[in-house]
Amino acid sequence: MTSLEFGAHPPRLSDADRERALEALREGAADGRISHNTFERRMDVILKAQWQGELHEVLHDLPTRRPRKRWFAEGITRLLSFHRALRHAWQSERLPQLLLPAPGSHAYSIGRAPGSMLRLNHFSVSRTHAQLRATGDGWRLRDLGSSNGTWVNGSRVTGSVRVRPGDVVRFGQIGFKLAPAQPPSPELPPRS
Repeated sequence: MTSLEFGAHPPRLSDADRERALEALREGAADGRISHNTFERRMDVILKAQWQGELHEVLHDLPTRRPRKRWFAEGITRLLSFHRALRHAWQSERLPQLLLPAPGSHAYSIGRAPGSMLRLNHFSVSRTHAQLRATGDGWRLRDLGSSNGTWVNGSRVTGSVRVRPGDVVRFGQIGFKLAPAQPPSPELPPRS
């Protein structure tokens, strides 16, 4: 049945539609146009809504967003995030380097457990925290269900992720900057 035929339903809401509605609701609450209880009730309706008409019923009394306000808010957000980006860049340059081992057939275990190949004695590191394995396309880092997470370049690892030299990795609160494995130095001939 096409949308022109009698009895056809309008398209269902997308996640983007729902996100725009939630943003309008947040702005209304921030401007003081609705109470906290009204905000909670309307948010519940938006999250359960299936059709555009349901969103209109919830948002009809809130003003639409003005472009100037959006520009101003984005500018303030960029200004405030600059400090965080600067701090992150400064801290990542000061991190100790973790040399990627030469590729081998086994995975390298990382954690607090005594048998770990990289043993990190810190309360935020799980006993069996993560695993680093060589693959055909480089190295892959996998979180092993750690409590405080494994992070690569600020993003939490879920499952397995490819890592390269220069990446910033964090196991719990302990961070490193990955560095390429150093090739073995050639043997110097003995002096006579």
